[in-house]
Amino acid sequence: MFRALAILILVAYVNCMLYQEYPNTYIIKDGSNDVNSIFKVPKTEDDEGLANTYFEKIFEEFLPRVRRQVQGSMNTDADGTSNFAAKVPITGNDKNILSAVGSIAGASGNGGYKAAGGGLAWDNVNGHGASLTGQHIPGFGNQLTAAGKANLFHTDKHDVTASAFATRNFPSNPIMPNFNQYGGKVGYTYDNKIGASLGAAHTDLFKKTDYSAMGNLNLFRDKTSSLDLNAGWSKSVSPYMPSSRWEPSGGLTFTKWFKK
Repeated sequence: MFRALAILILVAYVNCMLYQEYPNTYIIKDGSNDVNSIFKVPKTEDDEGLANTYFEKIFEEFLPRVRRQVQGSMNTDADGTSNFAAKVPITGNDKNILSAVGSIAGASGNGGYKAAGGGLAWDNVNGHGASLTGQHIPGFGNQLTAAGKANLFHTDKHDVTASAFATRNFPSNPIMPNFNQYGGKVGYTYDNKIGASLGAAHTDLFKKTDYSAMGNLNLFRDKTSSLDLNAGWSKSVSPYMPSSRWEPSGGLTFTKWFKK
C-alpha cells in the first residue's frame, strides 16, 4: 500500500527549512502558516514510536482560503534528503474545491524515502476543509489519516482557525498492535501577515503527548508566491521518556502557485 507515489505535476518551489532534531527517536518538523500539528518521521527502522504524517503537514501550510491553482513544494533536509509535495485541483466551483494530494518525504536520490502518501482534500472558500490520506513509512508500516479544519472567525484583519486529525496506524511489525493518534491546534493570523498557534497530539499506546507553540511572519506575498518566516517551540511528554524540555525550531519558506 502506497509503495510508490506518482508525482502529478512538476513544481517550482524552494523551501529553506531549519529544524531541530530532538533527543528522542523522532524528528519533529514544523513549517509556516499556522503550524497545524506536530509531525514526526522515524529515524530508524527500529523506532517503535508513531510517525504522524509529514504529508498532512505540508498541505496545511498552504493558505487557509481556497485556491483553484496547482500547489507544489520542495525542500531539503540537513541530512541531504529532499521532500516533495503536490496539490492539484480536480473539480469544484467558486466555493468548494476537491483536490488530489500527494507527497514524498526524505527522498535520498537512490530510491529510498522516509514516507510517501496521497489522498483527497476538500477546501471551502470560507476557510473550512477536510482530507483523507494514506501514507506508507518504510520500516514502520502504513497510516490512514482523517483531518479537518474550521474557520471560527474571519474579518479583513483577523482570522482564527481550528483543526484536528485522527490517524490509524498499521505497523508492519507483527508484535505491535494497530493504534491511534489524535490531536489538534488553534491558530490566529493578523492581516494575513503575522500568526501564532498552539497545538497538541496524543498517542495512547505510548502515553505520549506532543505540544507546540509556533509563530510566523509573512515577509512577502503576491498573487503567485509567498515568503514566510516561522519559529517556535515543541515538547514531548511520556512516562516512558526521560525528562524532556522545550526545543526550538524555525524556518524560512518560499511558496509558488501555478495556474492550471
